[in-house]
Amino acid sequence: MLREDRFYSNPSQRFWVCQSLLAGRTLTTKTEIREVNGWRLAAIIHALIHEFGWPIRSEYRGKDNIKHYWLTPGTDRTRLKFPRSAKALAQEGDAA
Repeated sequence: MLREDRFYSNPSQRFWVCQSLLAGRTLTTKTEIREVNGWRLAAIIHALIHEFGWPIRSEYRGKDNIKHYWLTPGTDRTRLKFPRSAKALAQEGDAA
């Protein structure tokens, strides 16, 4: 893997975000820190939306005003463009 491919986030974090969204999960930075020791959720979400065209929704929730992200319900995974590190998810047919 080229160094520039790893600049924004570890490939395993991108894979985890894609897999989690495809599984119908709602993600927060707190979840990412707890599960994969990551801290780049917002940057990964930004890339998925703007570079790959993923229909991701978000809103701030709770008294601490924490941003939550989820994939628009009913999204057709066969129409999604996947980052290099998550291409295997496109071929799997399920996120689990």
